[in-house]
Amino acid sequence: MLHDASTQARYADDVAAAVLALATRHGIARQRPRLIGLSGLQGSGKSTLAAQIVRMAEGSGIAALAMSIDDFYLGRSARRQLAHTVHPLLATRGVPGTHDVALLLRTLDALRTATARQPAYVPRFDKGRDTRIAPSRWRQVRRMPDLVILEGWCIGIPPQAASQLRRYVNAFERDADGDARWRSWVNAQLQAHYIALWQRLDCLAMLQAPAYAVVARWRDEQERALRRRHAPRAMSPAALTRFLMHYERLSRHALATLPARADLRIVLDERRGVRRIVAREP
Repeated sequence: MLHDASTQARYADDVAAAVLALATRHGIARQRPRLIGLSGLQGSGKSTLAAQIVRMAEGSGIAALAMSIDDFYLGRSARRQLAHTVHPLLATRGVPGTHDVALLLRTLDALRTATARQPAYVPRFDKGRDTRIAPSRWRQVRRMPDLVILEGWCIGIPPQAASQLRRYVNAFERDADGDARWRSWVNAQLQAHYIALWQRLDCLAMLQAPAYAVVARWRDEQERALRRRHAPRAMSPAALTRFLMHYERLSRHALATLPARADLRIVLDERRGVRRIVAREP
């Protein structure tokens, strides 16, 4: 496949158009926003695609809003409390159980009734400071959007079977979670809280990586850009390797389970080029 700029731009437009067509297949319900989940592993291009879908939707007269599940992370202090009461690994944000799902659900409810006089407020998370930005600085939405895109690395992931939890997937789990307490708690959060969120999705689109092995390279591309700018939150290669091990279990689980669950799959190659777009039959 060619990867020149014009080819990539054309494929990006094709992908955004395919996701937008999926979201509007049955028209736009004016009683509530249509909610589309956009799932993809770290570095797969979710945020870029979500922004492009919004631009394309608004060009068609459809009011659209993109939200990231990352903006609903629990702040440092809340995660420290989890680390103290449940497991030390929960000090690191990312896995299910480190998001404020109740806040996300309330935000989705507020978007249904958003007006100029009673706007909805969409949280923002500052990854550099590792905490949520003050509510006074949250985005205000002054009318109900027709379409909401919720993007994130774990969107739509189902819980694992108990038998899967017994086996560690990397040396990090072996050494830091030998008794499976952390991963079992994370799995329980998926079952208890995240499934209710996934059930709200009208449809699910997946940016499908060719294999888990490419994720480290994709994510390191982002970190290298930060390191070149001497950004304070840039991770060294060693720190990034350890960080990604927190996500490896559910990342592999996503690649194994989401293709059969997704309404639309954007199949990527190792350079994030689009190999094909596969829609599930209605």
